[in-house]
Amino acid sequence: MLKDDELPHLRRCVALAEEALAAGDEPFGSVLVGADGAVLAEDHNRVASGDRTRHPEFELARWAAARLSPGERAAATVYTSGEHCPMCAAAHAWVGLGRIVYVASSAQLTTWLAEWGVPAAPVRALPVREIAPGVTVEGPVPELAQEVRALHRRFHAASAEPERP
Repeated sequence: MLKDDELPHLRRCVALAEEALAAGDEPFGSVLVGADGAVLAEDHNRVASGDRTRHPEFELARWAAARLSPGERAAATVYTSGEHCPMCAAAHAWVGLGRIVYVASSAQLTTWLAEWGVPAAPVRALPVREIAPGVTVEGPVPELAQEVRALHRRFHAASAEPERP
């Protein structure tokens, strides 16, 4: 169950997703928070560089592995605008991070993309629980999901515009 002090972290994820969109990238943002509630690290999508592994959840897992003890990692929470993809869920579990709280689910995103006629991704969207069954996962968060939907809509509407000579 989401606590009152967690909503600001999720709002920050949405703001980071908007920053990614403003930079021409897919709108995803994530925040790593320690057991004491302090923000440890944050990032947004950077796949427009051509490296499709530059997801914020993956970057935060790498950051945590390099800088936190196993106990600190296990006690941390990853807040994110969208449910982890299979690659990020695996990284999260292998690094031993704690709980995940996401705004929009993979199922929601998949439905939205299908509605807009966006071609399927090369990797199937699966719930985190199927990839990392030992990780505590919470979401979606309905009060913010429509904001995330709107960001994805803007990204895919812009990417669908024909190039002009």
